Amino acid sequence: MNLNRRTAGFTLVEIMLVVIIIGILAAMVIPNFAGRSKDAQLKATKNDIEVAIPMALDMFEIENGGYPTTDQGLKALIRKPDSGIGSGDTWNGPYLKKKDVPSDPWGNSYVYVSPGVNNPESFDLYSFGADGKESADDITNWNS
Repeated sequence: MNLNRRTAGFTLVEIMLVVIIIGILAAMVIPNFAGRSKDAQLKATKNDIEVAIPMALDMFEIENGGYPTTDQGLKALIRKPDSGIGSGDTWNGPYLKKKDVPSDPWGNSYVYVSPGVNNPESFDLYSFGADGKESADDITNWNS
């Protein structure tokens, strides 16, 4: 009988070394990803405000002779308005792929004003940003 035979498995020291190595690697990698979600939210919002929604609004304007009114809002890009601009036979929507009016990455509605205060020939489109209220972090479709 062989009493010096070692059973299969890891020793406590080996397991501790692996845990320490994983901890060191995590400490080096995690700070690189911190703040990336905020950057991604800002980029997504800017894309919506500068490209995606304005493209749909421009298509609406071309087909219907004007932008939706403030009262009609961005809903006019999804559903044919009951009255006013876009309520006739020229509405060929929906103009957005999604079946709902998009929200910003923080779950707030985009603010749409037409004609715009800052863009009187077209529309103002903006997000209140992460804090959800008018402040310095607002993302707009005009230059401040």
